[in-house]
Amino acid sequence: MALAALLSACSGNPPDNLGVHDGRLTPCPGSPNCVSSQASDEAQRVEPLPLKGSPAQTQALLVKLLADEPRVRLIEQSADYLRAEFSSQVLRFVDDVEFLIGEQAVDVRSASRLGYSDLGVNRKRIEHLRQRLGEQQ
Repeated sequence: MALAALLSACSGNPPDNLGVHDGRLTPCPGSPNCVSSQASDEAQRVEPLPLKGSPAQTQALLVKLLADEPRVRLIEQSADYLRAEFSSQVLRFVDDVEFLIGEQAVDVRSASRLGYSDLGVNRKRIEHLRQRLGEQQ
């Protein structure tokens, strides 16, 4: 019972500011546990993901890729937006990952719910998804 309480405490509550606001994803906080393709800070910036076909085709591919990843739950899906929760293997820390699918590229944001540093996990995740998306036909 104590272990279950500890694990649920590691997940934290989802932030209430996620989603698209005025055509943009929520900015990263000042802590180094978030990356975004819309960040102006070089330390937090990642490149947007490329489209693979049309925006709708790219979204379908992203949904498929997310379904194939371990410990991922697709939380929200609309015409141009996806939000997923990624859980770490051991302590089940949760990271929120968002995709804003545009006409030219896919803006992304990946942020840890808890803690200060993520030891580069969010950046590695986005680069892993970029590689997997690039492998799709």
